[in-house]
Amino acid sequence: WDPLEFTKDGSRENFLRRRAVEIKHGRVAMYACIGYFVPEFTKFSGDLSPSMGIKFSDVPNGLGAFSVVPLAGWLQIVAFCGLIENTGFTFSQRKSIGIMKDASMTGEKAEPGNYGLGWIGAFNPIKPIPALRQRKL
Repeated sequence: WDPLEFTKDGSRENFLRRRAVEIKHGRVAMYACIGYFVPEFTKFSGDLSPSMGIKFSDVPNGLGAFSVVPLAGWLQIVAFCGLIENTGFTFSQRKSIGIMKDASMTGEKAEPGNYGLGWIGAFNPIKPIPALRQRKL
């Protein structure tokens, strides 16, 4: 399904790049959802910034958190998300896909976003069927 005909040129490199970008945008959206929904149900106990006297319970939910959390806290969040995106906790060599790089693209037949951990990161005893995976991708 390609109503705007982005893949009309038939370039494999452009397709791989667009697929990787779509996965990365999905991850950013998931991070945003986690950051928005989780504080509605639970908050850490203790101090967010002991030097500034800010407790986790002082941080409002939603967009109000931008005005309360110190810059160093936001930098830590961005650095952690960048660490996950760039390493995928594999710390292996990344393969270039256009202007994007994805840590999951380590093998010759690797797929962006597939870190080989199975369903929800559990050890998956079901062996993948390569032809089926290729058709779904």
